[in-house]
Amino acid sequence: MLKTVDEQLLENRWDATVASGMSESELLLYRSNTLGSDMRVTNYGGGNTSAKVMEIDPLTGQEVEVLWVKGSGGDIGSMKIDGFATLYMDKLNALKGLYRGVEFEDEMVGYLPHCTFKLNPRAASIDTPLHAYVPRTHVDHVHADAIIAIAASKNSRELTQEIFGDRIGWLPWKRPGYELGLWLEKFCIENPQADGVVLESHGLFTWGDTAEECYDCTIDVINVASRWLATLTADVANFGGAKHESLTFAERRNVAARLMPAIRGFVSGNQHMVGHFNDSEAVLEFVNAQNMEPLAALGTSCPDHFLRTKIRPLVVGFDPKKNNVEEVLEGLPAQVAAYREDYAAYYARCKHDNSPALRDPNAVVYLIPGVGMITFAKDKATARISGEFYVNAINVMRGASAVSEYCGLPEQEAFDIEYWLLEEAKLQRMPKPKSLAGRVALVTGGAGGIGAATAERYLAEGACVMLADINAENLAGTENLLIQKFGRDVVRTIQMDVTSEASVVQALAETAVEFGGIDILVSNAGIASSAAVEDTSLELWNRNMDILSTGYFLVSREAFKVMRVQDMGGSIVFVGSKNGLAASPNASAYCTAKASELHLARCLALEGAEAGIRVNVVNPDAVLRGSKIWEGEWLEQRASTYGTDKEGLEEMYRNRSMLKRSVLPEDIAEACYFFAAETSSKSTGNILNVDAGNVQAFTR
Repeated sequence: MLKTVDEQLLENRWDATVASGMSESELLLYRSNTLGSDMRVTNYGGGNTSAKVMEIDPLTGQEVEVLWVKGSGGDIGSMKIDGFATLYMDKLNALKGLYRGVEFEDEMVGYLPHCTFKLNPRAASIDTPLHAYVPRTHVDHVHADAIIAIAASKNSRELTQEIFGDRIGWLPWKRPGYELGLWLEKFCIENPQADGVVLESHGLFTWGDTAEECYDCTIDVINVASRWLATLTADVANFGGAKHESLTFAERRNVAARLMPAIRGFVSGNQHMVGHFNDSEAVLEFVNAQNMEPLAALGTSCPDHFLRTKIRPLVVGFDPKKNNVEEVLEGLPAQVAAYREDYAAYYARCKHDNSPALRDPNAVVYLIPGVGMITFAKDKATARISGEFYVNAINVMRGASAVSEYCGLPEQEAFDIEYWLLEEAKLQRMPKPKSLAGRVALVTGGAGGIGAATAERYLAEGACVMLADINAENLAGTENLLIQKFGRDVVRTIQMDVTSEASVVQALAETAVEFGGIDILVSNAGIASSAAVEDTSLELWNRNMDILSTGYFLVSREAFKVMRVQDMGGSIVFVGSKNGLAASPNASAYCTAKASELHLARCLALEGAEAGIRVNVVNPDAVLRGSKIWEGEWLEQRASTYGTDKEGLEEMYRNRSMLKRSVLPEDIAEACYFFAAETSSKSTGNILNVDAGNVQAFTR
């Protein structure tokens, strides 16, 4: 938030010791990563950096000038050296002779591959000419909130002159591309003393003779703008002052948990979408403000913001004073339908003869007074990043409306970016989604061998996973391993006791807040006991029933509630046991509870079918590796029953199977994946034995 100068100024993070001895390309990467590490400098995936470097031509052995520039689709904060496109400068300059004017500038992108240096496979982005034709060695292009607040103001040219004088120039709005590259070149030639230029409604270009000089210039220019804005807005009531008050943290999450599955159901018609909830201070200030709705209706300004957040957000009709969640849920269908109609009308007004077909007409961003912001996208990372982009847009609107009048992109310009044929071509090149892309899974007993293996299988196929377990220490260990492999966006954990109704309700609510809802439930929480019937206490009997029968009922009941709200179907998988079908000596409590699971699954399959909710059972047998229930007393008891030790028990189970093979957690995970994936979309009420063959457990 733009409150004080000290809070807004960027730290210069250039470390001469770290940079010492680096090559020009390495310095470019260091500069890029350092700039991209601060969201106040540029958004994820936004901005570009470049350097013109002398390289040895592999064909001639002669030195040639090569443009190193961030490639298409990269992120300067996280990219590696292979994220840069490399192009011959002499060939880029030769393209000027092929340019036929602004009506044909898109065709110039097709020539960029012909300029590639060393057969670099990294595709050059549309911004390449903007860097190539700036006659400076090092160039930065960033989308700092403080700069865009000025660039998106009604009188941005005058403000730029007031703040920077002749040091930083100004160019009117122009869609990124070849023509803008020529504009930048012309500006630099005519203003050799300038350190950069503000692009109206877009961002900042700066340059320097060395990598460090360029970085220093970028940081300093942003700080000059930040200081100016902070000074002028210190006593200004942001967005016209407050209209609503925020609910408490817990209340906000409760409202989000109610709304997100409902919204998710509406927006997942074409593909499953994943949600992200943001109730940061900046978001709450905006959604509670007097001028929130008229500002939100103007849409975003910067093209990067717009591409991630759509033409405008949907303001949900929630009143925090009334806490009218039920009323909002009742009115959501009409609100969503109105947004779709408005979006379709926008498309009809602005489309060209060759425009791509109408895309998903649903909103990406949902603003809720007193609660926060919800974003939905095809995966968790994109949903989170879309929210971050809208926070940047909020910061821009705050600054611009405080010192001038905020201006969004003109509607036609916004459309021409959203439905740009080059953007459409990029979308068409996207890889095919993984089989569980956009799906959300809750796995109980998630810290054990089967639970962890199932979570890993789902994550590998593109799902988001909420791991639930009663053991916090084991849960944390499993979480760390999965995050290292799949990233933090897609893994969440919650300590949950399946025998506690309140704990289960909270776990489903947290899953909804973190990911938007639930598509897959793997009920896997387990316990095992072994005792002759006369030695089986009522406490032991009840404990088996509480966890393996009542626990499965509670988790399934709450999952059913969310799945019905979403109205998208779903898959529930019970991890049962061979003992649910085949009796076993000295395990009456365990076997009976497991048999209860099987019949509960059949009942749920009957109830869920009309809503597309499938319920199936995977029956393992003797999965010893990684299993928490095969530790301590259960292991000792079963070994005692069969007169052997752990190694002997594993050998005994293997040899008693028809296939003479051990059953591993990964085998159960594969069966759980089958029941979650579309390959089993016509299966419900089924039992799949994964036991290496046991005639007593044959279902027929």
